[in-house]
Amino acid sequence: MRTTFFSTHKVLPLAAVGLALVVVGGCERPPPQSTQLGYRGVGQNAFVNPRFFAARVAANVAPEPQPAAVPVAVTAGSVYKNLQVLGDVPITEFTRLMLAITEWVVPRDQWVDGQGCVYCHDIAAMEADTKYQKVVARSMLHMTQRANRSWGAHVAPSGVTCYTCHRGNAIPKYVWTTNPGEKPRASGYAGLQNRLSPVPAFSSLPYDPLTTYFDKDTAIAITPTKAMAPVEPKTVNTMRGEGTYALMMYISKSLGVGCNHCHNSRQFADWAQSSPQRVKAWYAIRMVREANKEFVMPLNPILPAARKGPLGDPMRIACETCHQGVNKPLLAAPMLKDYPELGPLNDPAVEAAAPATVQTGVDDGAATDAKVTGQPGTAAGVM
Repeated sequence: MRTTFFSTHKVLPLAAVGLALVVVGGCERPPPQSTQLGYRGVGQNAFVNPRFFAARVAANVAPEPQPAAVPVAVTAGSVYKNLQVLGDVPITEFTRLMLAITEWVVPRDQWVDGQGCVYCHDIAAMEADTKYQKVVARSMLHMTQRANRSWGAHVAPSGVTCYTCHRGNAIPKYVWTTNPGEKPRASGYAGLQNRLSPVPAFSSLPYDPLTTYFDKDTAIAITPTKAMAPVEPKTVNTMRGEGTYALMMYISKSLGVGCNHCHNSRQFADWAQSSPQRVKAWYAIRMVREANKEFVMPLNPILPAARKGPLGDPMRIACETCHQGVNKPLLAAPMLKDYPELGPLNDPAVEAAAPATVQTGVDDGAATDAKVTGQPGTAAGVM
């Protein structure tokens, strides 16, 4: 029999090395920077590691604006036919915007004889709606104008342009379609979660919260605020809570932020304890729902199969489409000021209405003439 003895002078150095690896493994270099978002002492801080953030900054640089156009009194609609959008814009500004859109949307490998116009237009008849891309572009212009004019509570002060989503791609990089999931197993059960999906950050949560919450006005809710609460609305239950957390995981990943960017973790559902960013997020969810319903879904009949999902639904937008890993798209670059034809920003005549207070009781998306305030009533867990 052989007996092995460990001497103290050998064990202690090994233990020290192991402890050092644990300590170093839990650190980041350089030290993360923090910004206070909520009240002092509640832990609502945003943390950013400059080393990692540099890559996000490089990926969110706005292009230089097109050279200024010479002011003229002639409108584009008086020269070109079938201009259903931007017809009242001076023709020089219209041409400037078309050049910008070509750079923003049409990849260079899609240009023909040095021209990107052919991606949407039939050169023999520029006014014709021969190509589906031209019809899509018209709807997207309407959508962009609507976002700037009516949803300033979310997109102000920088506004949005075509480049906010497209970034030089014909199809924005971050779009989504309904996930059909896996086929039912032999038992006939097909669960809605525990399927590998990047949407909820690969967590064991429902894998397709986007269809649930962005295609429909589904109430966003977490578990009740009390252990036994018979008066809580039926929308507050464990299943709805799991769906909500899946959606929040997606939003967190899309914006590159943590939960405390909007919420106080001591009571996620309480609006009175939340940061102002949560109100912006409230508007954002409803803006996305409207954009998909009013401007994307109606295009489905003319879209080719390559622009649809496995269930035949069109590619749609969500938070990541614009944000792409930062809490402000393009780091709040004010591109709209160079292209006011895509605005104006926050037009009071058509600004989207919202409930007077964002209740945590029942949130059915009903609209009134009032605005969202930062002091909503607090009831159950509906967000």
